[in-house]
Amino acid sequence: MADVLLSETADGVSTLTLNRPESMNSLSAELKQALVSELQRIAADPSVRAVVLTGTGRGFCVGQDLAEHAELLQADDPAPLSTVREHYNPITLALTQMPKPVVAAVNGTAAGAGASFAFACDFRIVAESAKFLLAFANVGLGLDSGVSWTLPRLIGAGRALELALLAQPITATELNSYGAVNELVPAAEVLPRAQALAARLAAGPTVAYAAIKQAIHFAGSHDLSDSLENEAVQQAVAGASQDHRSAVAAFVAKQQPSFTGR
Repeated sequence: MADVLLSETADGVSTLTLNRPESMNSLSAELKQALVSELQRIAADPSVRAVVLTGTGRGFCVGQDLAEHAELLQADDPAPLSTVREHYNPITLALTQMPKPVVAAVNGTAAGAGASFAFACDFRIVAESAKFLLAFANVGLGLDSGVSWTLPRLIGAGRALELALLAQPITATELNSYGAVNELVPAAEVLPRAQALAARLAAGPTVAYAAIKQAIHFAGSHDLSDSLENEAVQQAVAGASQDHRSAVAAFVAKQQPSFTGR
């Protein structure tokens, strides 16, 4: 895998680090493709039971590499117009549909698609000094990377429109007051805290976590009747897991359950 993306797995937790610190981890074509491939690989790896997404240096991710983007536009290359479907959509789907918990360790500025990726994760551990910016309108673009779907569900449509249309930076403290931050910590504590949370989740019932994520996402666009039926389907999947059986047995024996992720 390219050095623009670092991947390390320990004790069931895969930490993916965007590694272009010289550009605050802007998304080059190489980095986008590496992220698509690695997220898809991790999703299919049963030994990985939780994921952390973070960045190297001062930034989490400032979105599209605009220098590369400008060169392609000047050369009349069609790549800039296809990257949403080719890269951004698959990355967002891989994060939101990951059958295991995903924690964003937002160590610094998150802008454009970088902010969108953070909102697509299940948890956000954010540096007190971080800033978020939906910069799309500033360069004459609409939204991408799922932020039109994720952000209104986190903070409401009114707040989401405000951030998208005004395209001004918002501090981590402000975003926390909107309810989109799980934990606000000093910058030096972001990655250790995120990895500790991921380790806790990695020791949990992975099949049940996948069922819970799927049910919540499904219910966001379906009525109660359909959501109830989907819960029944997902409950059947979780109920057939080894973790469920062993947890029930542990409960009856008044013991702490030990989950294997199966």
